[in-house]
Amino acid sequence: MKLGNEKYKYIFDEILKMTDDGFIVVDEDGIIVDINNQYCDFLGRTKEEAIGSSILNIISNSKMVDIVNKKYHEFGMIHKFCKGETKEVENDFLLVNRSCVTDEKGKVIAGVAQVKFRLQTLDSAQKLMREYSELQYYKEEYNKIRSNSHSFDVMIGKNKNFISIKKRAMKFAKTDFPILITGETGTGKEVFAQSIHKNSIRQNKPMISINCAAIPHDLIESELFGYEEGSFTGAKKGGKPGKFELANEGTIFLDEIGDMPYDMQSKLLRVLQENEVEKIGATKTIPIDVRVIAATRQNLNEMVLNGTFREDLYYRLNVVNIEVTPLRERKDDIVLFADYFLRSLNCRYKTLISISDEVVKCLINYNWPGNIRELENVIKSAYASCEDLVIQVNDLPSKMISYTKFKNEDSPDKKLKTLVNKYELLLIKEALKRNNNNIQLTASELGIHRSLLYKKVEKYGIIF
Repeated sequence: MKLGNEKYKYIFDEILKMTDDGFIVVDEDGIIVDINNQYCDFLGRTKEEAIGSSILNIISNSKMVDIVNKKYHEFGMIHKFCKGETKEVENDFLLVNRSCVTDEKGKVIAGVAQVKFRLQTLDSAQKLMREYSELQYYKEEYNKIRSNSHSFDVMIGKNKNFISIKKRAMKFAKTDFPILITGETGTGKEVFAQSIHKNSIRQNKPMISINCAAIPHDLIESELFGYEEGSFTGAKKGGKPGKFELANEGTIFLDEIGDMPYDMQSKLLRVLQENEVEKIGATKTIPIDVRVIAATRQNLNEMVLNGTFREDLYYRLNVVNIEVTPLRERKDDIVLFADYFLRSLNCRYKTLISISDEVVKCLINYNWPGNIRELENVIKSAYASCEDLVIQVNDLPSKMISYTKFKNEDSPDKKLKTLVNKYELLLIKEALKRNNNNIQLTASELGIHRSLLYKKVEKYGIIF
């Protein structure tokens, strides 16, 4: 007797109830059409919430949409769920089998995934986590090398402002206009510059970077435009090509353009206007075809007004502006960056160190004047000082602990003098702790006289 489709549905449902594994089925658009109770329980969702929703709304880093779009399958893969997308925070990775389903004509009609719950013992979980972390680390390193370190698709961030800026940058990348990237130190301006180049029509040509703030005044012209042999004392035999010549047909990245000497700005402007460079000591010019991306932490508009930056050069560079958001305005990305930096360290040193909830709160509440670069250094420092498998608050820099305590102070008296006194008390306590309660060393660190420190210790009733 041949079974009808409806009977197969009942049989399939019974199998999904009996199995220890989790199953999920999506249609060709990635919409969930079925999921068993075991998988729902793992995700902390109900069937009603899941069925009819895009799988990306339930499992944001799911590969099922890619599976059905590109018609492939994979078995024994390790999948790590994003934070907050599983019922149990510690239980966030599984072994997964995924496959597309096709009809007799080869047309994709669905995608199905099976997750293995029986492997979630402590030993196998730790082994899987190590293997997954190592795999992710090498995958990210490979992607960096393949994409010349950076590309839009590996940029970290889910903040709405950041996503909007990234979309604009992707759009600008397709043009050949000069771009000015502005933002504070450590916000990732060079990452944007690299990504723009890798998504432009010049991606197979060189991208040459030069930090205008790091080159001595008397060398910047030769670095940018090159020189001929014998043009000055110490010139190399055969001369040297400049950065613009090396970047021909590609992109030149002028980092910290606001620090370029004023007299060099006029020479740079001429190069941008004429599309040609003249080496030091040369008698003829060299035509160039270069896309210019500049970046600065300074306010060039103000510099134009006070006469320290050429107005004509400013408008030549600022055809398109991208202002990178500081980390303190991307609170929802702080944990993503921290996890990324920590995962890289765990992979590199074969460890399984994690971050405590208290540390996460400190990271989110801190104002990050050094932005992403400062966050990376804080994670490295905390990792190095961590004595067990979890980074605790005392592994963080004291300035972060003091700042968080000060910011979270819940006193009803918010007058300026009271706040200043409380912050001063925190600073003195931290300095005394660092110097083992040595008054002379503490006073020296704080830049005050020893007698004044004694008075403040008495004023605040500090006991040591």
